[in-house]
Amino acid sequence: MTIASLIDTPSELTDTASNKTAIVLMTRIRLARNLAGRSFPGWAKPAQREEILTACRNAVAATSPMKRSLNITVGELTDLEKQILVERHLISRELSGAKSGAGVIISKDQAFSVMVNEEDHLRIQVLRSGFQLKKAWNAITDLDSALEEHLDYAFSPTLGYLTACPTNLGTAMRASAMMHLPALVISNQMEKVVRAVNQLGMVVRGLFGEGSDASGSIFQISNQTTLGESEEEIIKRLHSVLQSIIEHELNAREKLLEADAGKLFDKVGRAYGILQNSHVLSSGEAMNLLSLIRLGIDLAVFPDASRCVIDRLFIEAQPGHLQHAQKGEFEPGQRDLLRATRLRSEFANFVRPDFSFSTTNGKN
Repeated sequence: MTIASLIDTPSELTDTASNKTAIVLMTRIRLARNLAGRSFPGWAKPAQREEILTACRNAVAATSPMKRSLNITVGELTDLEKQILVERHLISRELSGAKSGAGVIISKDQAFSVMVNEEDHLRIQVLRSGFQLKKAWNAITDLDSALEEHLDYAFSPTLGYLTACPTNLGTAMRASAMMHLPALVISNQMEKVVRAVNQLGMVVRGLFGEGSDASGSIFQISNQTTLGESEEEIIKRLHSVLQSIIEHELNAREKLLEADAGKLFDKVGRAYGILQNSHVLSSGEAMNLLSLIRLGIDLAVFPDASRCVIDRLFIEAQPGHLQHAQKGEFEPGQRDLLRATRLRSEFANFVRPDFSFSTTNGKN
């Protein structure tokens, strides 16, 4: 498999026809693992990093889920290819900036990816569209167990899995969900939700993780504690928190409709009009407009079948994907023109809004 064929293949995030969830766009679980007796990537010498890279790449490629996968070093990727993989959540920003001795293995369906020599020797992750924590956990457990047959993990009976950053000790697991929370944003309740989630040992971040903003009203909610609880306990607690956030979002939508439904539908209608007619759109503005269209789908202004189109555009409106589609690299101002043109084309054939049948029935 080549990077070109992988990019042109629909992924868990760009092909969400089976994702019927209104609020949870994606579930992700990530495990950090290191090899026993080896220096962490940040301390390893170049030759050591290369040895670790070879050992890990060979071990990952030998597992069943990763057969016929893309197995590539960071140095083989162009800047644009790296950006696309970051936008698809298949590699981190940190790995994209690695100079040498780093790589990634990505499954053909892009549900699994394993980064080598990022902060830790291995960053194993699984992505699932929608709210699928249990399925994601079962899938990553199988892959982790298969890798452990080939690799000797650094593990302490008292501290659990040993990691480069002490905050990952223990299970070394981060489980998260990407959630679409427009009503909580519109009603200025997100700050309160963030505080409550933090008190429960969870953390709220933007679309692309730590340091990113929540454009499109999309937030990542994940566990913060990795030591002192089992993986199953962490996932159970996260599941409970996510269900609570879903309820708060649905309640916020009901209150907005009760308070001034016309104002809410006006936001949706204006977003539709701008996407049909704009000639300049920044990435952030496009995300916020698409967010309102997705909210309109949840409120039955648009048919439910349109949801997969919006989920795809959330990714394809990002700078890397936009440039790949146009077969070139462009300055931000040029990208804004191209993005508007692309979205005008998409919305020229998009179903017209129907406000007469609008309801408050969202699906979790």
